[in-house]
Amino acid sequence: MPAGPERAERLRAVLHVLYLIFNEGYSTTAGPDLTAPQLSGEAIRLTRWLRRLLPDDCEVAGLLALMLLTDARRPARTRPDGSVVPLADQDRSSWDRRLIAEGVELVSTTLARGQVGPYQVQAAIAAVHDEAEHVDATDWPQILGLYELLEQLAPNPVVTLNRAVAVARVHGPAAGLELLDGLESDPRTGRHHRLLATRAHLLELAGDPAGAAACYRQAAARATSAPERRYLTECATRLDPGRSPS
Repeated sequence: MPAGPERAERLRAVLHVLYLIFNEGYSTTAGPDLTAPQLSGEAIRLTRWLRRLLPDDCEVAGLLALMLLTDARRPARTRPDGSVVPLADQDRSSWDRRLIAEGVELVSTTLARGQVGPYQVQAAIAAVHDEAEHVDATDWPQILGLYELLEQLAPNPVVTLNRAVAVARVHGPAAGLELLDGLESDPRTGRHHRLLATRAHLLELAGDPAGAAACYRQAAARATSAPERRYLTECATRLDPGRSPS
């Protein structure tokens, strides 16, 4: 094993690759299926193995906790026909409580050590979602605080995008929409369907169904995952049923 800065840099690269593998398995970037369980399962297996090798590394533990807490929701994310079920509408009784308990214990123990890193903060956010009995019981102020911390530790537009949703829940949709405006010019998110989908969601919360429907249609046109594209199109149709899909 390398030592010092070289070891830390290599470990960061390994954790990032495992994170990307898991994310691709949890929400595929393209194709007919929303998930690829074999990929996320392999990412969890490898991360468990890495933690056995490095049991004292807080970010290894944080990444494993994040994967477990996120993968616990998999059974509720799609209907039998493969269509998407958003977090707010999921049957939380079908979430894997064993994975949630393991993930919560892991991140709680790790955070108590005081060496906080981005994966641990993301795991803490996932734990807050998983411990809420329903979406309205979610501790959004705590989630917002965690996203603010995450943005300090690892600033990037995806974090800001997610923070905008928490801002909207705590301070109202107008505040969340204002935060999204700064992401339009960022090449990493400016043309991404998730920015448009988030804007549509916040416009819907703000009471602008026509604006939301237009953004949902634009997001659907840019989505590369077939289930996501169908879901976004259904959202647009629900808000503006008189208009045919483009």
